[in-house]
Amino acid sequence: MFRTVFIKRDCIKLVIILLLFSGKTIAQDNQNKYVIPNDSKWSERTALTILNNYPKAWQIDSNEKPKWDYKMGFLLFSFEKLYQKTNDAKYLNYIKQYADEFIDDSGNIAKYEVKEYNIDYINPGKVLFNLYEITKEEKYRKALLQLRNQLENQPRTASGGFWHKQIYPNQMWIDGLYMAEPFYTQYTVTYENGKSLNDIARQFELAHDNMIDKTTGLIYQCWDESKEIGWSNKETGTSPTIWGRGNGWYMMALIEVLDYFPKSHPKYKVLVKYLNEISKNIIRHADVSGLWYQVADKPALKGNYLEPSASAMIIYAFAKGASKGYLSSKYKKSAQKSFISFTKQFVRLNEKGEVNILNVSPSVGLGGKPFRDGTNEYYITGKTKDNGSPALAAFILSAIELNK
Repeated sequence: MFRTVFIKRDCIKLVIILLLFSGKTIAQDNQNKYVIPNDSKWSERTALTILNNYPKAWQIDSNEKPKWDYKMGFLLFSFEKLYQKTNDAKYLNYIKQYADEFIDDSGNIAKYEVKEYNIDYINPGKVLFNLYEITKEEKYRKALLQLRNQLENQPRTASGGFWHKQIYPNQMWIDGLYMAEPFYTQYTVTYENGKSLNDIARQFELAHDNMIDKTTGLIYQCWDESKEIGWSNKETGTSPTIWGRGNGWYMMALIEVLDYFPKSHPKYKVLVKYLNEISKNIIRHADVSGLWYQVADKPALKGNYLEPSASAMIIYAFAKGASKGYLSSKYKKSAQKSFISFTKQFVRLNEKGEVNILNVSPSVGLGGKPFRDGTNEYYITGKTKDNGSPALAAFILSAIELNK
């Protein structure tokens, strides 16, 4: 909902100030929480659950302090898509509230330290493009430029791949591909006439050529080009285990980059080919239910489990890939089957009709102190939790794509 203010009566040109108000199109109870109608779609039911339980987006995952973080960026990206689908201002307001808590009038981002060269910091920037287009508040444009400048100076491997962080030299992480490349693509196409498209394609080429397992066709989480870190394979440089959610990050990175990558560009068909390759291989590793495991290629591994964030990400990538024509229609059918299994396996409603997603993998990484070795045991022994934000966000996205 917007209000138009006329600044000068005698001025022909109208200066419009957009003021965002809360769009309370769904009833709220006395505690100012949203009442969820029985016929709500899964996407809105989940979003309303989040609004009820986490009034501020940084509170997701039980965070106690504000945080400029990739998880909030992923969650708010799903809210952006829901706003675009419904035109309901409360979803946009939730994004704007988060952005305004961190970004001052000069465009500086609180809790953001560029010298860390943490590629995860780029992901929340994706929601600033639409905020700037809608509000024309210059602070969002300045914040976008800050994040773009980080990529301009991001340390790289010898072959040109972005380091995941300053503290992880010579390492590309597959989740980093998702954190940076969709933002990078949208920025260079929107503001730079596409000058960096070859560099973006190069990031995917490096991942494809160095991180794909030759036996399964699935992708490892990490690659150390120097092959020096303790977890790396001394022949290939890859980490030891194929992580289900890592394959989801990779597929979503391709899907979202293709949203902005020009079809006329020579590398467009290469990226579509990569998406088809990983889709063909990941569907072969699905459980009979149509869901995917935490350690994606070892379903019989003791302690391994079906994992919701990986499953929802893959469902979303299949559904959107087929809708956009990057993938054949069979993947849409597969996504529909898997979505039904997902709701049966992982989703429980409380007495208020709010969504709970069960048994979400914790965040995982490699190296650091204490040292994370990336073995099968490391991935399957981490404590799972309900309602982890990667699963919530991916579930909203998949539900939007399938109109469930």
